[in-house]
Amino acid sequence: MTESEHLIEVEHLTKRFGKIVAVDDVSFSVDKGEVVGFLGPNGAGKTTVMRILTAFSPATSGKVRVAGFDPFWESMQVRQRVGYLPENVPLYREMRVSEYLFHRARLKGVAACERKLRIGEVLDRCGINEVAHRVIGQLSKGYRQRVGLADALVNDPPILILDEPTVGLDPNQVRLVREMIRDLGERRTVLLSTHILSEVEMICPRVLIISGARIVADDTTENLKSRHGPTLEDVFVKLTRTADVVGHERAQEEVKA
Repeated sequence: MTESEHLIEVEHLTKRFGKIVAVDDVSFSVDKGEVVGFLGPNGAGKTTVMRILTAFSPATSGKVRVAGFDPFWESMQVRQRVGYLPENVPLYREMRVSEYLFHRARLKGVAACERKLRIGEVLDRCGINEVAHRVIGQLSKGYRQRVGLADALVNDPPILILDEPTVGLDPNQVRLVREMIRDLGERRTVLLSTHILSEVEMICPRVLIISGARIVADDTTENLKSRHGPTLEDVFVKLTRTADVVGHERAQEEVKA
């Protein structure tokens, strides 16, 4: 792999489902070590972008590179380098947590001599040691979410793509996951989608806002707040409403103003 300036590169990405345009000419990049929040209303295209980046869905057009690889043509290389936590975590509910993670570690190419160590680390980091021998289907939604996060981390990937990582967690669990994401961002690239705007303010120095399938803002959290409102919620409401009412070009002008 040729070393790239960006670990995630998206240029003029478009995704259509029949006549429906889910993602429309989206471009952005994420550098090594960045923790970036990805915000947008429901149906704006966030999850579609994440599924394309993680090789679960092909793009209709445009260029995408993840860790220097094309997710469509080089999907295995991308999957080896990305830890992906989808919003609805697909788990084998009949398996015990530890055996599920051993299974996933083997599929992800973790060497046999390292699996026990890696699984011990993610069990501890995700706070699920106490349920390691329980059947996944018997766990609460919050614990299942943390098993999914452990799965995303088990092969120690350089890139994490997290879609609503704190959904279903209680306040204490949310705090622990947020602290963990901040810690992970010190040596990984993180792209984080969430509808909890305060969460992005706490975790993400940079924000992407997508509305109506197009990017309307890409800037640091502090710059956006200084220009458009005291909180990220004010920024989000202003830019997405502008995009809905007068178009994406006007919203982008608002950002640059």
